[in-house]
Amino acid sequence: MTKLLVTGGCGFIGSNFIRIALKTLPNCSFVNLDKLTYAGNPANLTSVAEDPRYRFVQGDICDAALVNQIFAEEQIDTVVHFAAESHVDRSITGPAAFIQTNVVGTFTLLEAARNTWKSVGEKRFLHVSTDEVYGSLGETGYFTESTPFDPRSPYSASKASSDHLVSAYFHTYGLPTVITNCSNNYGPYHFPEKLVPLIIHNALKGKELPVYGDGKQVRDWLYVEDHCRAILRVLEQGRLGETYNIGGNNEKQNLEVVQTICDLLDEQVGPFAGEVSRRSLIRFVKDRPGHDRRYAIDAGKIRRELGWEPEVTFEEGIRRTIAWYLEHSEWVAAIVDGSYQEYYTQMYGGR
Repeated sequence: MTKLLVTGGCGFIGSNFIRIALKTLPNCSFVNLDKLTYAGNPANLTSVAEDPRYRFVQGDICDAALVNQIFAEEQIDTVVHFAAESHVDRSITGPAAFIQTNVVGTFTLLEAARNTWKSVGEKRFLHVSTDEVYGSLGETGYFTESTPFDPRSPYSASKASSDHLVSAYFHTYGLPTVITNCSNNYGPYHFPEKLVPLIIHNALKGKELPVYGDGKQVRDWLYVEDHCRAILRVLEQGRLGETYNIGGNNEKQNLEVVQTICDLLDEQVGPFAGEVSRRSLIRFVKDRPGHDRRYAIDAGKIRRELGWEPEVTFEEGIRRTIAWYLEHSEWVAAIVDGSYQEYYTQMYGGR
C-alpha cells in the first residue's frame, strides 16, 4: 500500500484533496501533518476522521525530528506538500512566518525524503505552488511553465524560493520531484480572509465589501475540486522533474467576481434589508502594495501530456460555493472568532 504524507491537510485545498483522494486511491493510506495555524481546521475532515486509512498528526513541517520520525515510522513513499503560509496581505505585515514555513519547511521535508529514500523506486514528492511566482502580466499573454519567475510580494517570493529548492533537489540529488503551479482556487471550506469567502460572508451579514484599488485586477479562477483532480493526475502520471501549470480558463476581474456573488445572493436569499442590492455594499479601498495586475495560466502542458482539463465553469463553481456556505453557516461561525476580527480590522479598517 502506498504511504502518502499530506502536509497542511487541514487547510482549504489540502482537506478537499484528502477527501477526494481517499475515494480515488483505495490502495493508499494518508498521514496528514498540519500545524493547525489559524487557517487549519480539523473540522474540514470530520467526514474521514474515522477512516482506518487516515491518520492526523499535529506538528510543524519545520520540526525535522518529527518529520523524520513520520517518514521512518510510516514508511512514507509519497509526499503531497500543501503546507504554506499563503495570504499575500499577511505576508506584507509579517513576512518572517512565510520564510520559515514556505522555505525552511520545504527544505526540511526535502531533506527527510532525501535521507530516507535510499532507492527512488516508485516514490514521489509533489510540491504544490502558485502562479504568483511568475509576477504580473499585461493585458495579453499567459504564464507558461517556462515563464521567468518575478515574485512581487513576500508570499510569492517565498513560494518561488521553495519551487527552486524542489527543482534543485531533483537535479542535484535525483529526488523524484514534480511541481504544480495553480491559479486562484475557490470552493468549500475556504477560510474567509480570501476574496470569495470574504465577500460571501460580508454580503450575508450586510457588511461592507472591500475591493482593492479599482477592482480591475484579473485572476484566473479554478474550482478547488478541479485542482485536486489535477494534482491526482500529476501524482499518478506526471513526469519527474517537470512543472505543470494548472488553470481554470476563467479570467475575471475582482470587481466582476464580487458583483456576481452579490447578484447570486440577491437571487437566492433576497436583496439586503429586503430591497437593497448587495452591490450597494461594495467599497473601494486603498490598494495593497505590489498588487499584481493580471494573472492568466496556460494549462496546455497538463492537457496535452496528462489529459486533464477543468470540468467546472466559474458560473457553476461559484453557485456551488455559495450554496455550500449557505448550508454550512455553523462552520463559518465557528472560525470567524476574535482573532479573525482583529485581523480584518487591521487589513481594512484604515483603508
